Amino acid sequence: MKAIVISSPGGPEVLQLQEVEDPELKDDEVLIKVEASALNRADTVQRRGAYPPPKGASPYLGVECSGTILAVGKTVSRWKIGDQVCALLNGGGYAEKVAVSAGQVLPVPHGVSLKDAASLPEVACTVWSTVFMTSRLSAGETFLVHGASSGIGTFAIQIAKYRGARVLVTAGSDEKLAVCKDLGADVCINYKTEDFVKRVKEETDGKGVDVILDHIGASYFRQNLESLNFDGRLFIIGAMGGAVTEVDLRALLSRRLTVQAAGLRSRSAENKAVIVSEVENIVWPAIEAGRVKPVIYKYFPLSDVAEAHRVMESSGHIGKILLFP
Repeated sequence: MKAIVISSPGGPEVLQLQEVEDPELKDDEVLIKVEASALNRADTVQRRGAYPPPKGASPYLGVECSGTILAVGKTVSRWKIGDQVCALLNGGGYAEKVAVSAGQVLPVPHGVSLKDAASLPEVACTVWSTVFMTSRLSAGETFLVHGASSGIGTFAIQIAKYRGARVLVTAGSDEKLAVCKDLGADVCINYKTEDFVKRVKEETDGKGVDVILDHIGASYFRQNLESLNFDGRLFIIGAMGGAVTEVDLRALLSRRLTVQAAGLRSRSAENKAVIVSEVENIVWPAIEAGRVKPVIYKYFPLSDVAEAHRVMESSGHIGKILLFP
């Protein structure tokens, strides 16, 4: 099969389309003929050599895909050859074929094309496992999402609104904020021209929000704590703005704040299967009802993967960037 290989750690130019061996299929896995895969920020970090794949995972990039099942392992009972699916991967999506644990496979939601379904597994599992399973965002609460025009952000806006939360967002341009508003965001803040802490306080009668989803990390940490209500929960899923910071613990103590953090790729197959099951049972109906929709920025052929990475790293995109073999 053909797959994208990292010739050496570096910029987008190190990504090369090469002929490689087909994946080996384990008893609890399915083999998928890839229809499309989606870019994620972690792919660019792995390309630079700073985010190695988990032990035993495919060495190739790509943590989500859609496609058609070509083969099933001996212990797989739910899926059969010919099923159209999407999947949360440990790696290997930037290829013509990929093997994945059957517990990380999802049916394509009704009303979503097979190609566009590649945009859903990583964002749905990330947002559901953090904002809802862990931070317990509830109807009537307020929710702040940073980088709201990203794949994760655009999905988080929609599912939070569907679940009855009031949604505040930050993004870096009026164009991006307009898209966020169209997706249901109640309050749109341009972080380049406004102090988001001040605006959050103004929009919440001085209380702050109940849950924050943040991928910036250190450079936003103090402001995020200032933006939280009593019993507020900050969930960190990235460190684009640095990984090391200081905290005044009195800020947490006085307002009973909770700081949480997690990745998705490093979780066990068993934990991922639990998340995937909840996503199928709770999130997929919202997609099938048209209340949550994929937001696709652009499609690139696999051979143009370097350009796709450049687009992602420019941060000019809104929603997801997809690759197709």
